[in-house]
Amino acid sequence: MDKSKEDKKSCENSKTQKEKCENVIKCNEINHQNESDYSNNDEKCDHLSAQLPVPAIGVDVGGTLTKLVYFEPNDEDEPASEVEARVLKNIRRYLTKNSAYGKTGHRDIHLQMDNVEIHNKKGTLHFIRFPTAEMGSFLQLAKSKGMAKLLTTVCATGGGAFKFEEEFKREVNIRLKKFDELDALIKGILYADTQCKTECYYYENASDISLSQKARFDFSQPYPFILVNIGSGVSILAVRGANDYKRISGTSLGGGTFLGLCSLLTGCTTFEEAIQLATKGDHTKVDKLVRDIYGGDYERFGLPGSLVASSFGQMNSKERRVSVTREDLANATLVTITNNIGLIARMCAVNEKIDKVVFVGNFLRVNPISMKLLAFAMDYWSDHTLKALFLEHEGYFGCLGTILLT
Repeated sequence: MDKSKEDKKSCENSKTQKEKCENVIKCNEINHQNESDYSNNDEKCDHLSAQLPVPAIGVDVGGTLTKLVYFEPNDEDEPASEVEARVLKNIRRYLTKNSAYGKTGHRDIHLQMDNVEIHNKKGTLHFIRFPTAEMGSFLQLAKSKGMAKLLTTVCATGGGAFKFEEEFKREVNIRLKKFDELDALIKGILYADTQCKTECYYYENASDISLSQKARFDFSQPYPFILVNIGSGVSILAVRGANDYKRISGTSLGGGTFLGLCSLLTGCTTFEEAIQLATKGDHTKVDKLVRDIYGGDYERFGLPGSLVASSFGQMNSKERRVSVTREDLANATLVTITNNIGLIARMCAVNEKIDKVVFVGNFLRVNPISMKLLAFAMDYWSDHTLKALFLEHEGYFGCLGTILLT
């Protein structure tokens, strides 16, 4: 993420008795006999749902990336036994004193939220991510740190909460308390914005990517807004209130598409590598522009010559294919994906008569070029009437929401 110093500003658990955790499990089992897999709204568990498990961990298991939030309370309640106290101390030290876990796990220190309150407890939120493909390694790490000795349940959302449910039970004897991912997403967004004054921002001078710069946006009166969640695919919601929202559109062309195509076209192996390549490339060597067809602007319809008329339209020429670089191909792929998302988001905003469009999701992580491209697309296609809004905690809202919904 750009401007790491600016972003690094800090944004200003119940007793660990296994019996209480087991009561939550028993209560959920009763509910599951007659209700759906989601257990967040059951009245029978209301007297327990305000109790945070210790350690308080929420996970959002996506198709590409797993996001994890850990709530570290300022004043830890006394564990039930010395063994639990020792295990809890080890887990706490491991999660909060490291910024990397193995080769693929990372804690985003610049996103840490200090002195926040959750369920009447003050503490610190830590944000951790790792590839979902490494779930097996994560579970082995959890087992080695003794997490299974202390936890009986973990708050979870995302498709992987279903996919890996049996694996969690088998490997670490932990049940996943599942929450609807859209409920968790909205809850996390609204909470983060109230806790962090610099959470929401946009790009000034969006019409010129080379000059665009981050600027704070006042999101204190959020409703209504369009929410564009960019993960492996894309979901688009119309949000009119804290409990009033619906999914209105989406597209299969998202972050997973970008990484998949880049891997095929350039041989890159990670999202970070794909973004680095895209940052150095020139899509105009790959795409067919309006000027390539008309020799300049298409004045009758106000289309500038620099506008993409056909993504990858130059690649039918053997000479062009030979001359392009890996960087050009990566940049063209990114422009194709972001233009498509921006155009769909703009049409949704017009249809719903909403003038605020918020983009979130881990596709935007360490990815200012995509945010600038989305800002440009929104600005251009709306004739300067819509701003693309972004949030600092990007793809972590789902896992944060699971803890808040507990």
